[in-house]
Amino acid sequence: MQNDFKIERLDNQFCEAIIGLILPIQQIEFNVDIDLAAQPDLLDIEKNYDGSGGAFWGAKLNGELIGTIALIAVPEYHSGAIRKMFVKKEFRGKELGVAQALLKTLLAYCADNNLNEVYLGTKDILQAACRFYERNGFKQVEMKDLPVYFPRMAVDNVFYGLDLKSV
Repeated sequence: MQNDFKIERLDNQFCEAIIGLILPIQQIEFNVDIDLAAQPDLLDIEKNYDGSGGAFWGAKLNGELIGTIALIAVPEYHSGAIRKMFVKKEFRGKELGVAQALLKTLLAYCADNNLNEVYLGTKDILQAACRFYERNGFKQVEMKDLPVYFPRMAVDNVFYGLDLKSV
């Protein structure tokens, strides 16, 4: 498989493709009890991500959306929340480096936009995701220690933070 995927900003015209990628991974692959109604942000990418000063990116291979990552920016705190980090199963792993490229894109955007820290939530059953974040310098954060502005999803039970000034 060739490593010629491209990372690009996504907007509302990609909502259907984003939902088509994310929901099956959540519901079928990882059996997470969440539906579209619990994720209304996916229906308006521009308002919920771009509108905060953040962005939504996708990895595309031959026109197919194979991965996503998003940032909700909180400029007044020079901070942000990473959301919607998903890669289709057949495109995961170090060989292609899709997840790494998506994260690198988001972190570069943070640096360019004077954001000094990012946080994220995930589930403890997603062990590969937890290892990925830890390999990338993220430190586990107790829920009680999350910033007040962090947009917590009910299904998340593990949280990470990354101080971008130390990266």
